[in-house]
Amino acid sequence: MNIEDKIFNRFSPEQNKLEKYGFNKNNNTFIIEKLFKDNLFKAVIQVNQNGSVVGKVFDMENNDEFLPLRIENNQGAFVGEIKTEYEIILKNIRDNCFSKNYFIYPQSNRITNLTIKKYNNRPEFLWDKFEGSGIFRNPDTKKWYLAILDVDRGKLQKNKKGIIEVANLKLAPEKIENLLKQKHFYPAYHMNKKYWISIILDESVSDIKIMELLEESHSYSLHK
Repeated sequence: MNIEDKIFNRFSPEQNKLEKYGFNKNNNTFIIEKLFKDNLFKAVIQVNQNGSVVGKVFDMENNDEFLPLRIENNQGAFVGEIKTEYEIILKNIRDNCFSKNYFIYPQSNRITNLTIKKYNNRPEFLWDKFEGSGIFRNPDTKKWYLAILDVDRGKLQKNKKGIIEVANLKLAPEKIENLLKQKHFYPAYHMNKKYWISIILDESVSDIKIMELLEESHSYSLHK
């Protein structure tokens, strides 16, 4: 994960704040330039339409990109200073122009916001080691009815890689059996597969369908 991804992970830009901060809009992209380190270096930071952040640092002496910044585990004191100052610029932009998301992917956050609105529950993040994994529990029974977990895609789809987020829902065993015969439904990751099912939150299953199943899961948490 590069410098920008680490700092802006689980954050989304707010257009009005970008413009107020000083970003210039070019089509659907926002760009800003910042001189630092006694004006010897320049950071050029771009926020794309999908919310991703791309940054480059240039050495003003020759106007070339300062590539040592991107070399992992091979940085001397001077490169470390440049990296620290660049990170300060990025964090200032994040804190002034971005809002915090609970999760990484758009569908994960939509489902979260719909759940908060419907049940007035917010996700709980119980594990320091798995800081991106959150659970929703029924406040009356204290039982979980939704878990959003970040996992390696290969855990659900063989021969595929990359971090994804899944929704785990608790349903009746006969409902689980029926869903597993359909596309885009998987045996529950890291939970009792008799009562739980996993859905990858990559738009393969509609929000409407997930919320229908979530309602069943919530009801199940009241009685089982």
